[in-house]
Amino acid sequence: MPFFRRGPASIYYEEHGPGSGFPVLLLAPGSLNSSIEWWRREGTPMNPMADLGDRFRVIAMDQRNAGQSWAPIGPEDNWDTYTADQVGLLDHLGVERAHLMGQCIGGPLIMNFLKTAPQRVVAAVLLQPSGRFGPLPGRRPSFNQWVETLTGHPEMTEAALESMHANMYTADFVYTVTREFVPTCATPLLIMAGNDQAHPFEIARQLAELAPNAEFVPEWKQGAALQAARAKAGEFLDRHTP
Repeated sequence: MPFFRRGPASIYYEEHGPGSGFPVLLLAPGSLNSSIEWWRREGTPMNPMADLGDRFRVIAMDQRNAGQSWAPIGPEDNWDTYTADQVGLLDHLGVERAHLMGQCIGGPLIMNFLKTAPQRVVAAVLLQPSGRFGPLPGRRPSFNQWVETLTGHPEMTEAALESMHANMYTADFVYTVTREFVPTCATPLLIMAGNDQAHPFEIARQLAELAPNAEFVPEWKQGAALQAARAKAGEFLDRHTP
């Protein structure tokens, strides 16, 4: 099984589709339990490995401490820690530029990638990006659920977890960028809205309104709208492929 190592972190990944295809890096749903298997779960609207694997080099990964990936947990862990894993994986695979496609936590992860290494991204698809409006009272339930899955972490402390949560979830909006940043992001974006508390419709709508090169899909998760959205995602990436 393919693993990429960045320092003490071990990141599991898979590749699908022709190696000659333009790369698409996938950032799976599942909050901090973001792993490849979420794309394959019944009820997940899209599986880009299947939908795009006929012509793109699709690179899927388990984020650190999700699925088969492992990394130590410390008080300094934040969104940049995850982005460094993603950039490192592209470097490991010899990929200079790629499309990004992410769902749920994939939205904040994509926006942080665009803030950190915009020159590496050609276009991005955000499916129901997660976020919130206003202060968060206590820990996110999904963070606690992730903590309950952790094993093999003698270095982990409650103080480290509290610090990590504060690093990642203190800000509102999409957590990783401000509303002031989004208008400076020239990367083409396709944003498909969420419709629940974890993936507020207004988060996606505001992202699409603020980004200078964005397309917005308000409804996409079932029936004919889902079939149209799958086709649109592929067409969007085709159109922006160098």
